[in-house]
Amino acid sequence: MALLCPLALLAAPTSSYYTDGADIYDDWDICRTNGDGRDGFFRRVGDRFEPVIAAESLGNEADRAYVLGMQFAQEYPSETQRAEAIFAYARDRVQYTSDSSQFSYPEFAQNADELADILESDGVAYGDCEDYAVLLGVMYLGAGLRSAVVLAPEHAAALVYLPDYSWANVLLTVEGERGWVWAEATGGTNPLGWAPEEFLSERLLAFELVDEGLELGDLPDKPEISVSRHTGGSPELPGTSFFLVLLVLWLVARLFRRRAGSW
Repeated sequence: MALLCPLALLAAPTSSYYTDGADIYDDWDICRTNGDGRDGFFRRVGDRFEPVIAAESLGNEADRAYVLGMQFAQEYPSETQRAEAIFAYARDRVQYTSDSSQFSYPEFAQNADELADILESDGVAYGDCEDYAVLLGVMYLGAGLRSAVVLAPEHAAALVYLPDYSWANVLLTVEGERGWVWAEATGGTNPLGWAPEEFLSERLLAFELVDEGLELGDLPDKPEISVSRHTGGSPELPGTSFFLVLLVLWLVARLFRRRAGSW
């Protein structure tokens, strides 16, 4: 997993949310601050889940993320090259950032079109593991590839169906069908097909996405809320504290040499 980088705060308000108790819901009545339960963004109940937030960007609701996938399909006739290019796009342009850093909530899921919109306007977006997974899943479908979302303990990732892909460290089986490749885009150097070994011994849940959307409803008569996004600034370079110490020692040494010369 990528290390989190400190971000300078620059609020960019987002609308079309309402509150119900301590949680935040969107136009589709999907809870953005909790993945569990029938109204959660992953609808996880026991050993079953459905990444329903992906459906906000599929079917009749297909928009920017799906179209991005279509553009990759036109540019890359080879399914393997297409899958790798889409993966690299998400990995290189989305910076891993915790929800608490970006939204000041322990959990806040973004749908694929929200991320794609920011990517197209700013060139860079911020998200955590479920955001990567949903963006990749929708883009893969738009590109004509089968995709799924996989849940591991405290983690989510995308899967893409490439049964002949030879660069994966493991080919996974979903519903008895082998050939699914792990798409772990949260690290800046991860290649497509690299699956974290700590998850391969765990019981995983996977759900294949289908190109069907959700019906957008009207906001209920409940308090609306504007969600602020905190992004911007430059990431701190690794080892900054170490080099700062060296600089201080160098300055002190120069100071003592000057004094020694004047004595």
